Amino acid sequence: MKICIVNPPHTAIGSRVPDDHLPPLGLLSLGGPLIDAGHDVSLIDAEFGPMSITAIVSQIVLSAPDAVLIGHSGSTSAHPTALAIAQAVKAQDDTVLVIYGGVFPTYHWREILTETNAFDVIVRGEGEATITLVIDARETGRPLSMVNGIAYRGEDGSAKATAPAQAIADLDSCRVGWELIDHARYSYWGGKRAVVMQFSRGCPHLCNYCGQRGFWTRWRHRDPVLFAREIARLHRDHGIELVNLADENPTSSKKAWKAFLEAMIAENVSVLIVGSTRADDIVRDADILHLYRKAGVIRWLIGMENTDEATLALIRKGGGTSSDRQAIQLLRQHGILSMATWVVGFEEDRPKDLWRGFRQLLSYDPDQIQALYVTPHRWTPFFRIAKDRQVIQADIRKWDYKHQVLAMAHFRPWLLFACVKAIELAVQARPRALARILFHPDPEQRHSMRWYTKMGRRVWLREIVQFIVQDRFLAQRPSLEAFWGDPQDAEEESMTLPAPRRKQVKQNAAHTG
Repeated sequence: MKICIVNPPHTAIGSRVPDDHLPPLGLLSLGGPLIDAGHDVSLIDAEFGPMSITAIVSQIVLSAPDAVLIGHSGSTSAHPTALAIAQAVKAQDDTVLVIYGGVFPTYHWREILTETNAFDVIVRGEGEATITLVIDARETGRPLSMVNGIAYRGEDGSAKATAPAQAIADLDSCRVGWELIDHARYSYWGGKRAVVMQFSRGCPHLCNYCGQRGFWTRWRHRDPVLFAREIARLHRDHGIELVNLADENPTSSKKAWKAFLEAMIAENVSVLIVGSTRADDIVRDADILHLYRKAGVIRWLIGMENTDEATLALIRKGGGTSSDRQAIQLLRQHGILSMATWVVGFEEDRPKDLWRGFRQLLSYDPDQIQALYVTPHRWTPFFRIAKDRQVIQADIRKWDYKHQVLAMAHFRPWLLFACVKAIELAVQARPRALARILFHPDPEQRHSMRWYTKMGRRVWLREIVQFIVQDRFLAQRPSLEAFWGDPQDAEEESMTLPAPRRKQVKQNAAHTG
């Protein structure tokens, strides 16, 4: 079949302001198995430009596909754009099979299929194995009801879902379709040729606000040596200079992570690695942090979320403020930049709470900070905790962690916004941080901090302009539950787990006997 994969343009300021663009790993991960199955696959990355809906559809029509696949990593805030593309495609040719995937459609399949006819099939959970089965069913006329891990519209027009698909046990069995992109177009970190990759999927921790943990079902990792070998090949064949790890928590297994670091060192390639992890993993790995830097790790985003122990307990973070501070110090000692995320809005903060948080951030002394707003997803346990809170932002394009979506009892939106912007400015522009940007002895680190500061300044100013000119808040404020629907935490895990390997061995032995 002829298949066109579409990466919608994201409306978030963080996607539009930077000059750099990263390749859409999730879509490329579908492309590899489809190409290997013999299909003719092409990619339209509408982030470049960004492309208008008209231009996207015109390019789709020119390729005359039998199926169109749509998905985006920022799936909630990208949904309106994905829907507009699907509707325009169907208006041109309603015989084209339109398939939708990602975290948001995995859980909101009922509403999506009920509210629009633009999507024919929704892939729920990991899509590499499922997508080939969907395309095969289309080609052979096999009923969609026989394909696990999807939702579709039945003959009576109602939304139906099949049994959950099984999580992929062997991540090395699914090849990324790197040939779908021109690597020269993609960059990060101030013009360095870059890719997004995954060493692992999922996270073993139980943070109750996380919208990703249940989607991946459980933590798994790739073969450390094979993963390092793939990075080295991309460097040698395509000039890749930087890898942005999309993992939720790549360091979960110290043994596996150390094996990867050693494999990267053995490959002896000049590749930088950035990603995110937990502070307690950094503290745990104090004895091998020298391997991090030697392997190319240059920055870790540390998901601190908050500086209040009671709030960390509420959201089941599983970490503490002492490990956050220690992790930042350890990273600095080993020449690795730290970016601390700080989220407001978990509880009804008062001005004194923001002031205390600001002072603690200063004491942590991170190299960079990313201030975010709590954004509750319906399939997470935190949604049930917050279900009676009031929604002030109806435009789901703004449900991107960078906009306030829930009302605060002690802050009007303009005041909370002003406080957050002031804290960002004060932390990033404190004398100690400025001195590192200007005089850091490592030229690579100086480049990194200056690039991030330059980009962050543009984003910060654009966010202020957008808040003043564009942002609108609801006068009549529904509860979170009334806005999105009933909590879905009972179905948080989107896939089933593979049978334990020992059981499979026993079953195989029984069949052989």
